[in-house]
Amino acid sequence: MYDLVVLGGGPGGYLAAERAAEAGLSVALIEKRSVGGVCLNEGCVPTKTLLNSAKIYDYTKHSSDYGVTVDGSGIDHAAVVARKDAVVKKLVAGVKGALKAGKVKIYECEGIIEGKGEGYNVRVGDEVVSGKNLIIAAGSMPVVPPIPGLKEALDAGFAVTNRELLDMTTVPKTMAVIGGGVIGLEMASYFNSAGSKVTVLEMLPNIAGAMDREISDLLCKSYTKKGIDFKLGAKVTALGSDSVTFEFEGKTQKVKADCVLVSIGRRAATNGIGLESIGVATERGAVVTDQFCRTNIPGVYAVGDVNGKSMLAHTAYREAEVAVNHILGKRDVMRYHAIPAVVYTNPEVAGVGETEESATKKGIRYKKSTVSMMYSGRYVAENTEYDGICKVLVEEKTDKIIGVHMIGSYASEIIFSAAMMVECEMRVSDVKEMVFPHPTVCEIIREAIFKLK
Repeated sequence: MYDLVVLGGGPGGYLAAERAAEAGLSVALIEKRSVGGVCLNEGCVPTKTLLNSAKIYDYTKHSSDYGVTVDGSGIDHAAVVARKDAVVKKLVAGVKGALKAGKVKIYECEGIIEGKGEGYNVRVGDEVVSGKNLIIAAGSMPVVPPIPGLKEALDAGFAVTNRELLDMTTVPKTMAVIGGGVIGLEMASYFNSAGSKVTVLEMLPNIAGAMDREISDLLCKSYTKKGIDFKLGAKVTALGSDSVTFEFEGKTQKVKADCVLVSIGRRAATNGIGLESIGVATERGAVVTDQFCRTNIPGVYAVGDVNGKSMLAHTAYREAEVAVNHILGKRDVMRYHAIPAVVYTNPEVAGVGETEESATKKGIRYKKSTVSMMYSGRYVAENTEYDGICKVLVEEKTDKIIGVHMIGSYASEIIFSAAMMVECEMRVSDVKEMVFPHPTVCEIIREAIFKLK
């Protein structure tokens, strides 16, 4: 019997296995597809590989603005996909190597929970693996709504999810994207740069979900300028063999496409893994957990997308550590108020903490400072195309920083410092005493802080 069995080998699962093994526990990791999960194989890493290629190509189109001459630039999509595959292969090998170094037993097949005996039992093929503790890290899967014609379109390959799209070696001339969330936006951005005529159909009146509205509006304007066509407030009603039908501005319309990406969202992968055999509680399809990532069953934890709290790989990492620490008897608590979110397009978008919309909804009185990225000398030196912004929200009563949101280059890297400010409940006076390196784009946070009224 193992000290710990981990069901799922994505970021939450493999890091939980690593941390537990480092602490001296005997660990078994079960993954039915590929170690690394969706993030490493068909999500975070491969999409960023594609987007980096698109960013390099975008720079060549504006190279003359920087005094650089580039002739005949273009995107070789098949070569980009080949590089993506090489990057994924290298990183998966690294994760497997770390697990094997920790003597984690890896089962690369489907695992189904089969009740509790002396320990929690998980069937893996013809074998039953048992653990004193169980961490459920089964991840998530794309939402496929009951739209007429969608199933047939998926079966025919006309409609795809991000999994199939990332393996396509040709660029469709026209593409429709159903859903204006992070996945849809990142893929719309890449294929727009690669030469597709892209139409994004989003049911909400704005893109990027819960992102700060001012930031999402700027992002939408930036994408529109690059040639992406947005239909906001559009309801998709049917898919044909070469088109998508939708209701927009009171009329039924149709857009033709060579490919349709379905990116409406993701749902916790809780079906068919045997949760009912040990009585694990779920709510709206996700496993219910507390601040220690415990389920309602003693010794059973759930981390990552499967608990539905925050479907981000970095959230899964932290949840994995909290769960393992609780198993080890160490005091640790999961907090969700300072988890950064990023959209890795060009320009980048990042945010952490409260938005103006969420703060207003919660009745939090706040003051804000919004400054142009042009206040950063390095930003001006390195950008001629995008004028981004940085917004800082501060609670009026306490002067604590409760939210930071930005659009512009390096936003994905800068946001960590902002997350520390929110997590550590830093006040405006605290940040004013900090020294920021110069010239850097991160100085934009200091500029925003000093312009607070």
